[in-house]
Amino acid sequence: MNTAVADKKPRLTTSAMIASIASEGQRVKAAPFGKALVEYAANRPEVVGLTADLAKYTDLHLFAQAYPERFFQMGMAEQLLMATAGGLAKEGLVPFATTYAVFGTRRAYDFIHQVIAEEKLNVKICCALPGLTTGYGPSHQATEDLAMMRAVPGLTVVDPCDALDIEQAVPQIAAHQGPVYMRLLRGNVPLVLDEIEGYRFELGKAKMLREGNEVLVISSGLLTMRALEVAADLAKDRIGVAVLHCPTIKPLDEAAIVEAVRYKHRMVVVAENHSVVGGLGEAVASALLRHGVQPAGFHLAGLPDAFLDAGALPTLHDRYGISREALGVRVRQWLG
Repeated sequence: MNTAVADKKPRLTTSAMIASIASEGQRVKAAPFGKALVEYAANRPEVVGLTADLAKYTDLHLFAQAYPERFFQMGMAEQLLMATAGGLAKEGLVPFATTYAVFGTRRAYDFIHQVIAEEKLNVKICCALPGLTTGYGPSHQATEDLAMMRAVPGLTVVDPCDALDIEQAVPQIAAHQGPVYMRLLRGNVPLVLDEIEGYRFELGKAKMLREGNEVLVISSGLLTMRALEVAADLAKDRIGVAVLHCPTIKPLDEAAIVEAVRYKHRMVVVAENHSVVGGLGEAVASALLRHGVQPAGFHLAGLPDAFLDAGALPTLHDRYGISREALGVRVRQWLG
């Protein structure tokens, strides 16, 4: 696996608004989505790629270079993007449609709902800049995309953690029969899950990445990466932190969540790169309540129900409690 190392000291300039989410010195892998899709599509001519003027910024340009006859540039027209993807799926193709998450959800929601999901079409929607992964403010911060997509009947929703998750998710969402919405990390994507022995992405399954007796962090996306970092930090103070990674938000692996909580008296923290409204946190709370399971304390470590500030990503992650340091402080405070 070809890996590189993130810049040691990211400069907090304007460029930090769209910088890699990798931590200082962290291993990264370039364009895992684009490379995985090119590899998967090599012997599958039914796979096509579409984007709304964002091929380079969703790593779909690699697919366009490899299979120009199967690539469709729709321009800045996200509703047309989703409608066209639905039409191609009706003809038996497997479209991968990419754009930014704010445009793919807020701007094209009705087309996903009516053209794709209601018809149960085999469209894979892969959207970059999920949650707080850009500093360009509310116009580009998709902090409510999971809430919107969870509400669409029959739509599978995926929030991968790192490059390995993305690489392994691509063929699985392609093989899945039905519409999928996947949050997409693009560019130089952190690589962490390859260090977890035996880890494999499985669509619809949560995975326990480490055990701990005091705290259980249930997380998705890049917050799983942060949770593992916080667990390592707290272990130095002999505070055991378990991490349950839930890369599939819908359908949620409720059995794994209930099993992780029911017989262990420990505080539960749900960590997600999303608003505390309508995301993984509320889904987990609902599941525990319906199954009659009560943890020893329950907390949401998500983004506030607000329009977030613009600025450098490291600053914003600290401000809104999802950086390594800030998340660690929150967990320690909740432990008392």
